[in-house]
Amino acid sequence: MPIATVNGIEICFETQGRPSDPPVLLVMGLGAQLITWPDGFVDMLAARGFYVVRYDNRDSGRSTKFDGMPDIAALLAGETGSAVYTIEDMAADGVALLGHLGLDRVHVVGASMGGMITQAMVIHYPGRFLSACSIMSTTGDRSVGAPTGEALSALLRPMAQSRDEAVAAAMEASAVIGSPKYPADADTLRARAEAAYDRSYAPLGTARQLAAILGSPDRTAGLGGVTMPFLVIHGDADPLVTPSGGRATADAVPGATLLMIPGMGHDLPEALWEEIVSAVVANTALASV
Repeated sequence: MPIATVNGIEICFETQGRPSDPPVLLVMGLGAQLITWPDGFVDMLAARGFYVVRYDNRDSGRSTKFDGMPDIAALLAGETGSAVYTIEDMAADGVALLGHLGLDRVHVVGASMGGMITQAMVIHYPGRFLSACSIMSTTGDRSVGAPTGEALSALLRPMAQSRDEAVAAAMEASAVIGSPKYPADADTLRARAEAAYDRSYAPLGTARQLAAILGSPDRTAGLGGVTMPFLVIHGDADPLVTPSGGRATADAVPGATLLMIPGMGHDLPEALWEEIVSAVVANTALASV
């Protein structure tokens, strides 16, 4: 996959579709790589007439890894000093990648932490985006979207010491946070976990990304100034970013559309791809080019 040197770091990215089609930037979440966007989901977007760009955030996949170990306990307590970088820094990475690709104005879709990055992008770089979609995410206001105890435990489990441990832990976490109405079978979960481990296993990078989430400011006020078409998609059974996070995001953006999907957790089940892609496409159609 190609590498772009932007914003002082290297970003690994992939494109799909016709460059002449309207571009859509996909932004993934905590500890996740560009391959976490399912190939079939990306194919569906490309088939609907979009030039799709997905990339590895800093500290994940094949993009630049940072140094330093943040104090997660202190960050959870509200002390922000140990975060190595912020969500705003990660938003700047994505915008710099657009510049590398020569893309002026694009549609953007972010999932989980990627939704947070998407929010920061449209707050700070509104002229670069035509429309935005925030999936299973929240505003940075800690009074909303808090994970359940079980989901938090799955997120903060000790670092695996082997490939087998890492794969098993990823499968267990996916089972905890996944969609109860659309559960993935064990073979699918294992294949995803193995592919992610073999491409890049960076648990310290995930910790630094978590620190970025905890150390970044509440975006609620900034979202109040967003004027582009803005879609919020959330599952009503999401245990990692609970539904109040999605509702708060939609409430913060004037005129935003909220799609709350019954039985969806913190994942992108294949059974919901058509509904999600159709909603995204409908939102893009509202944009003024």
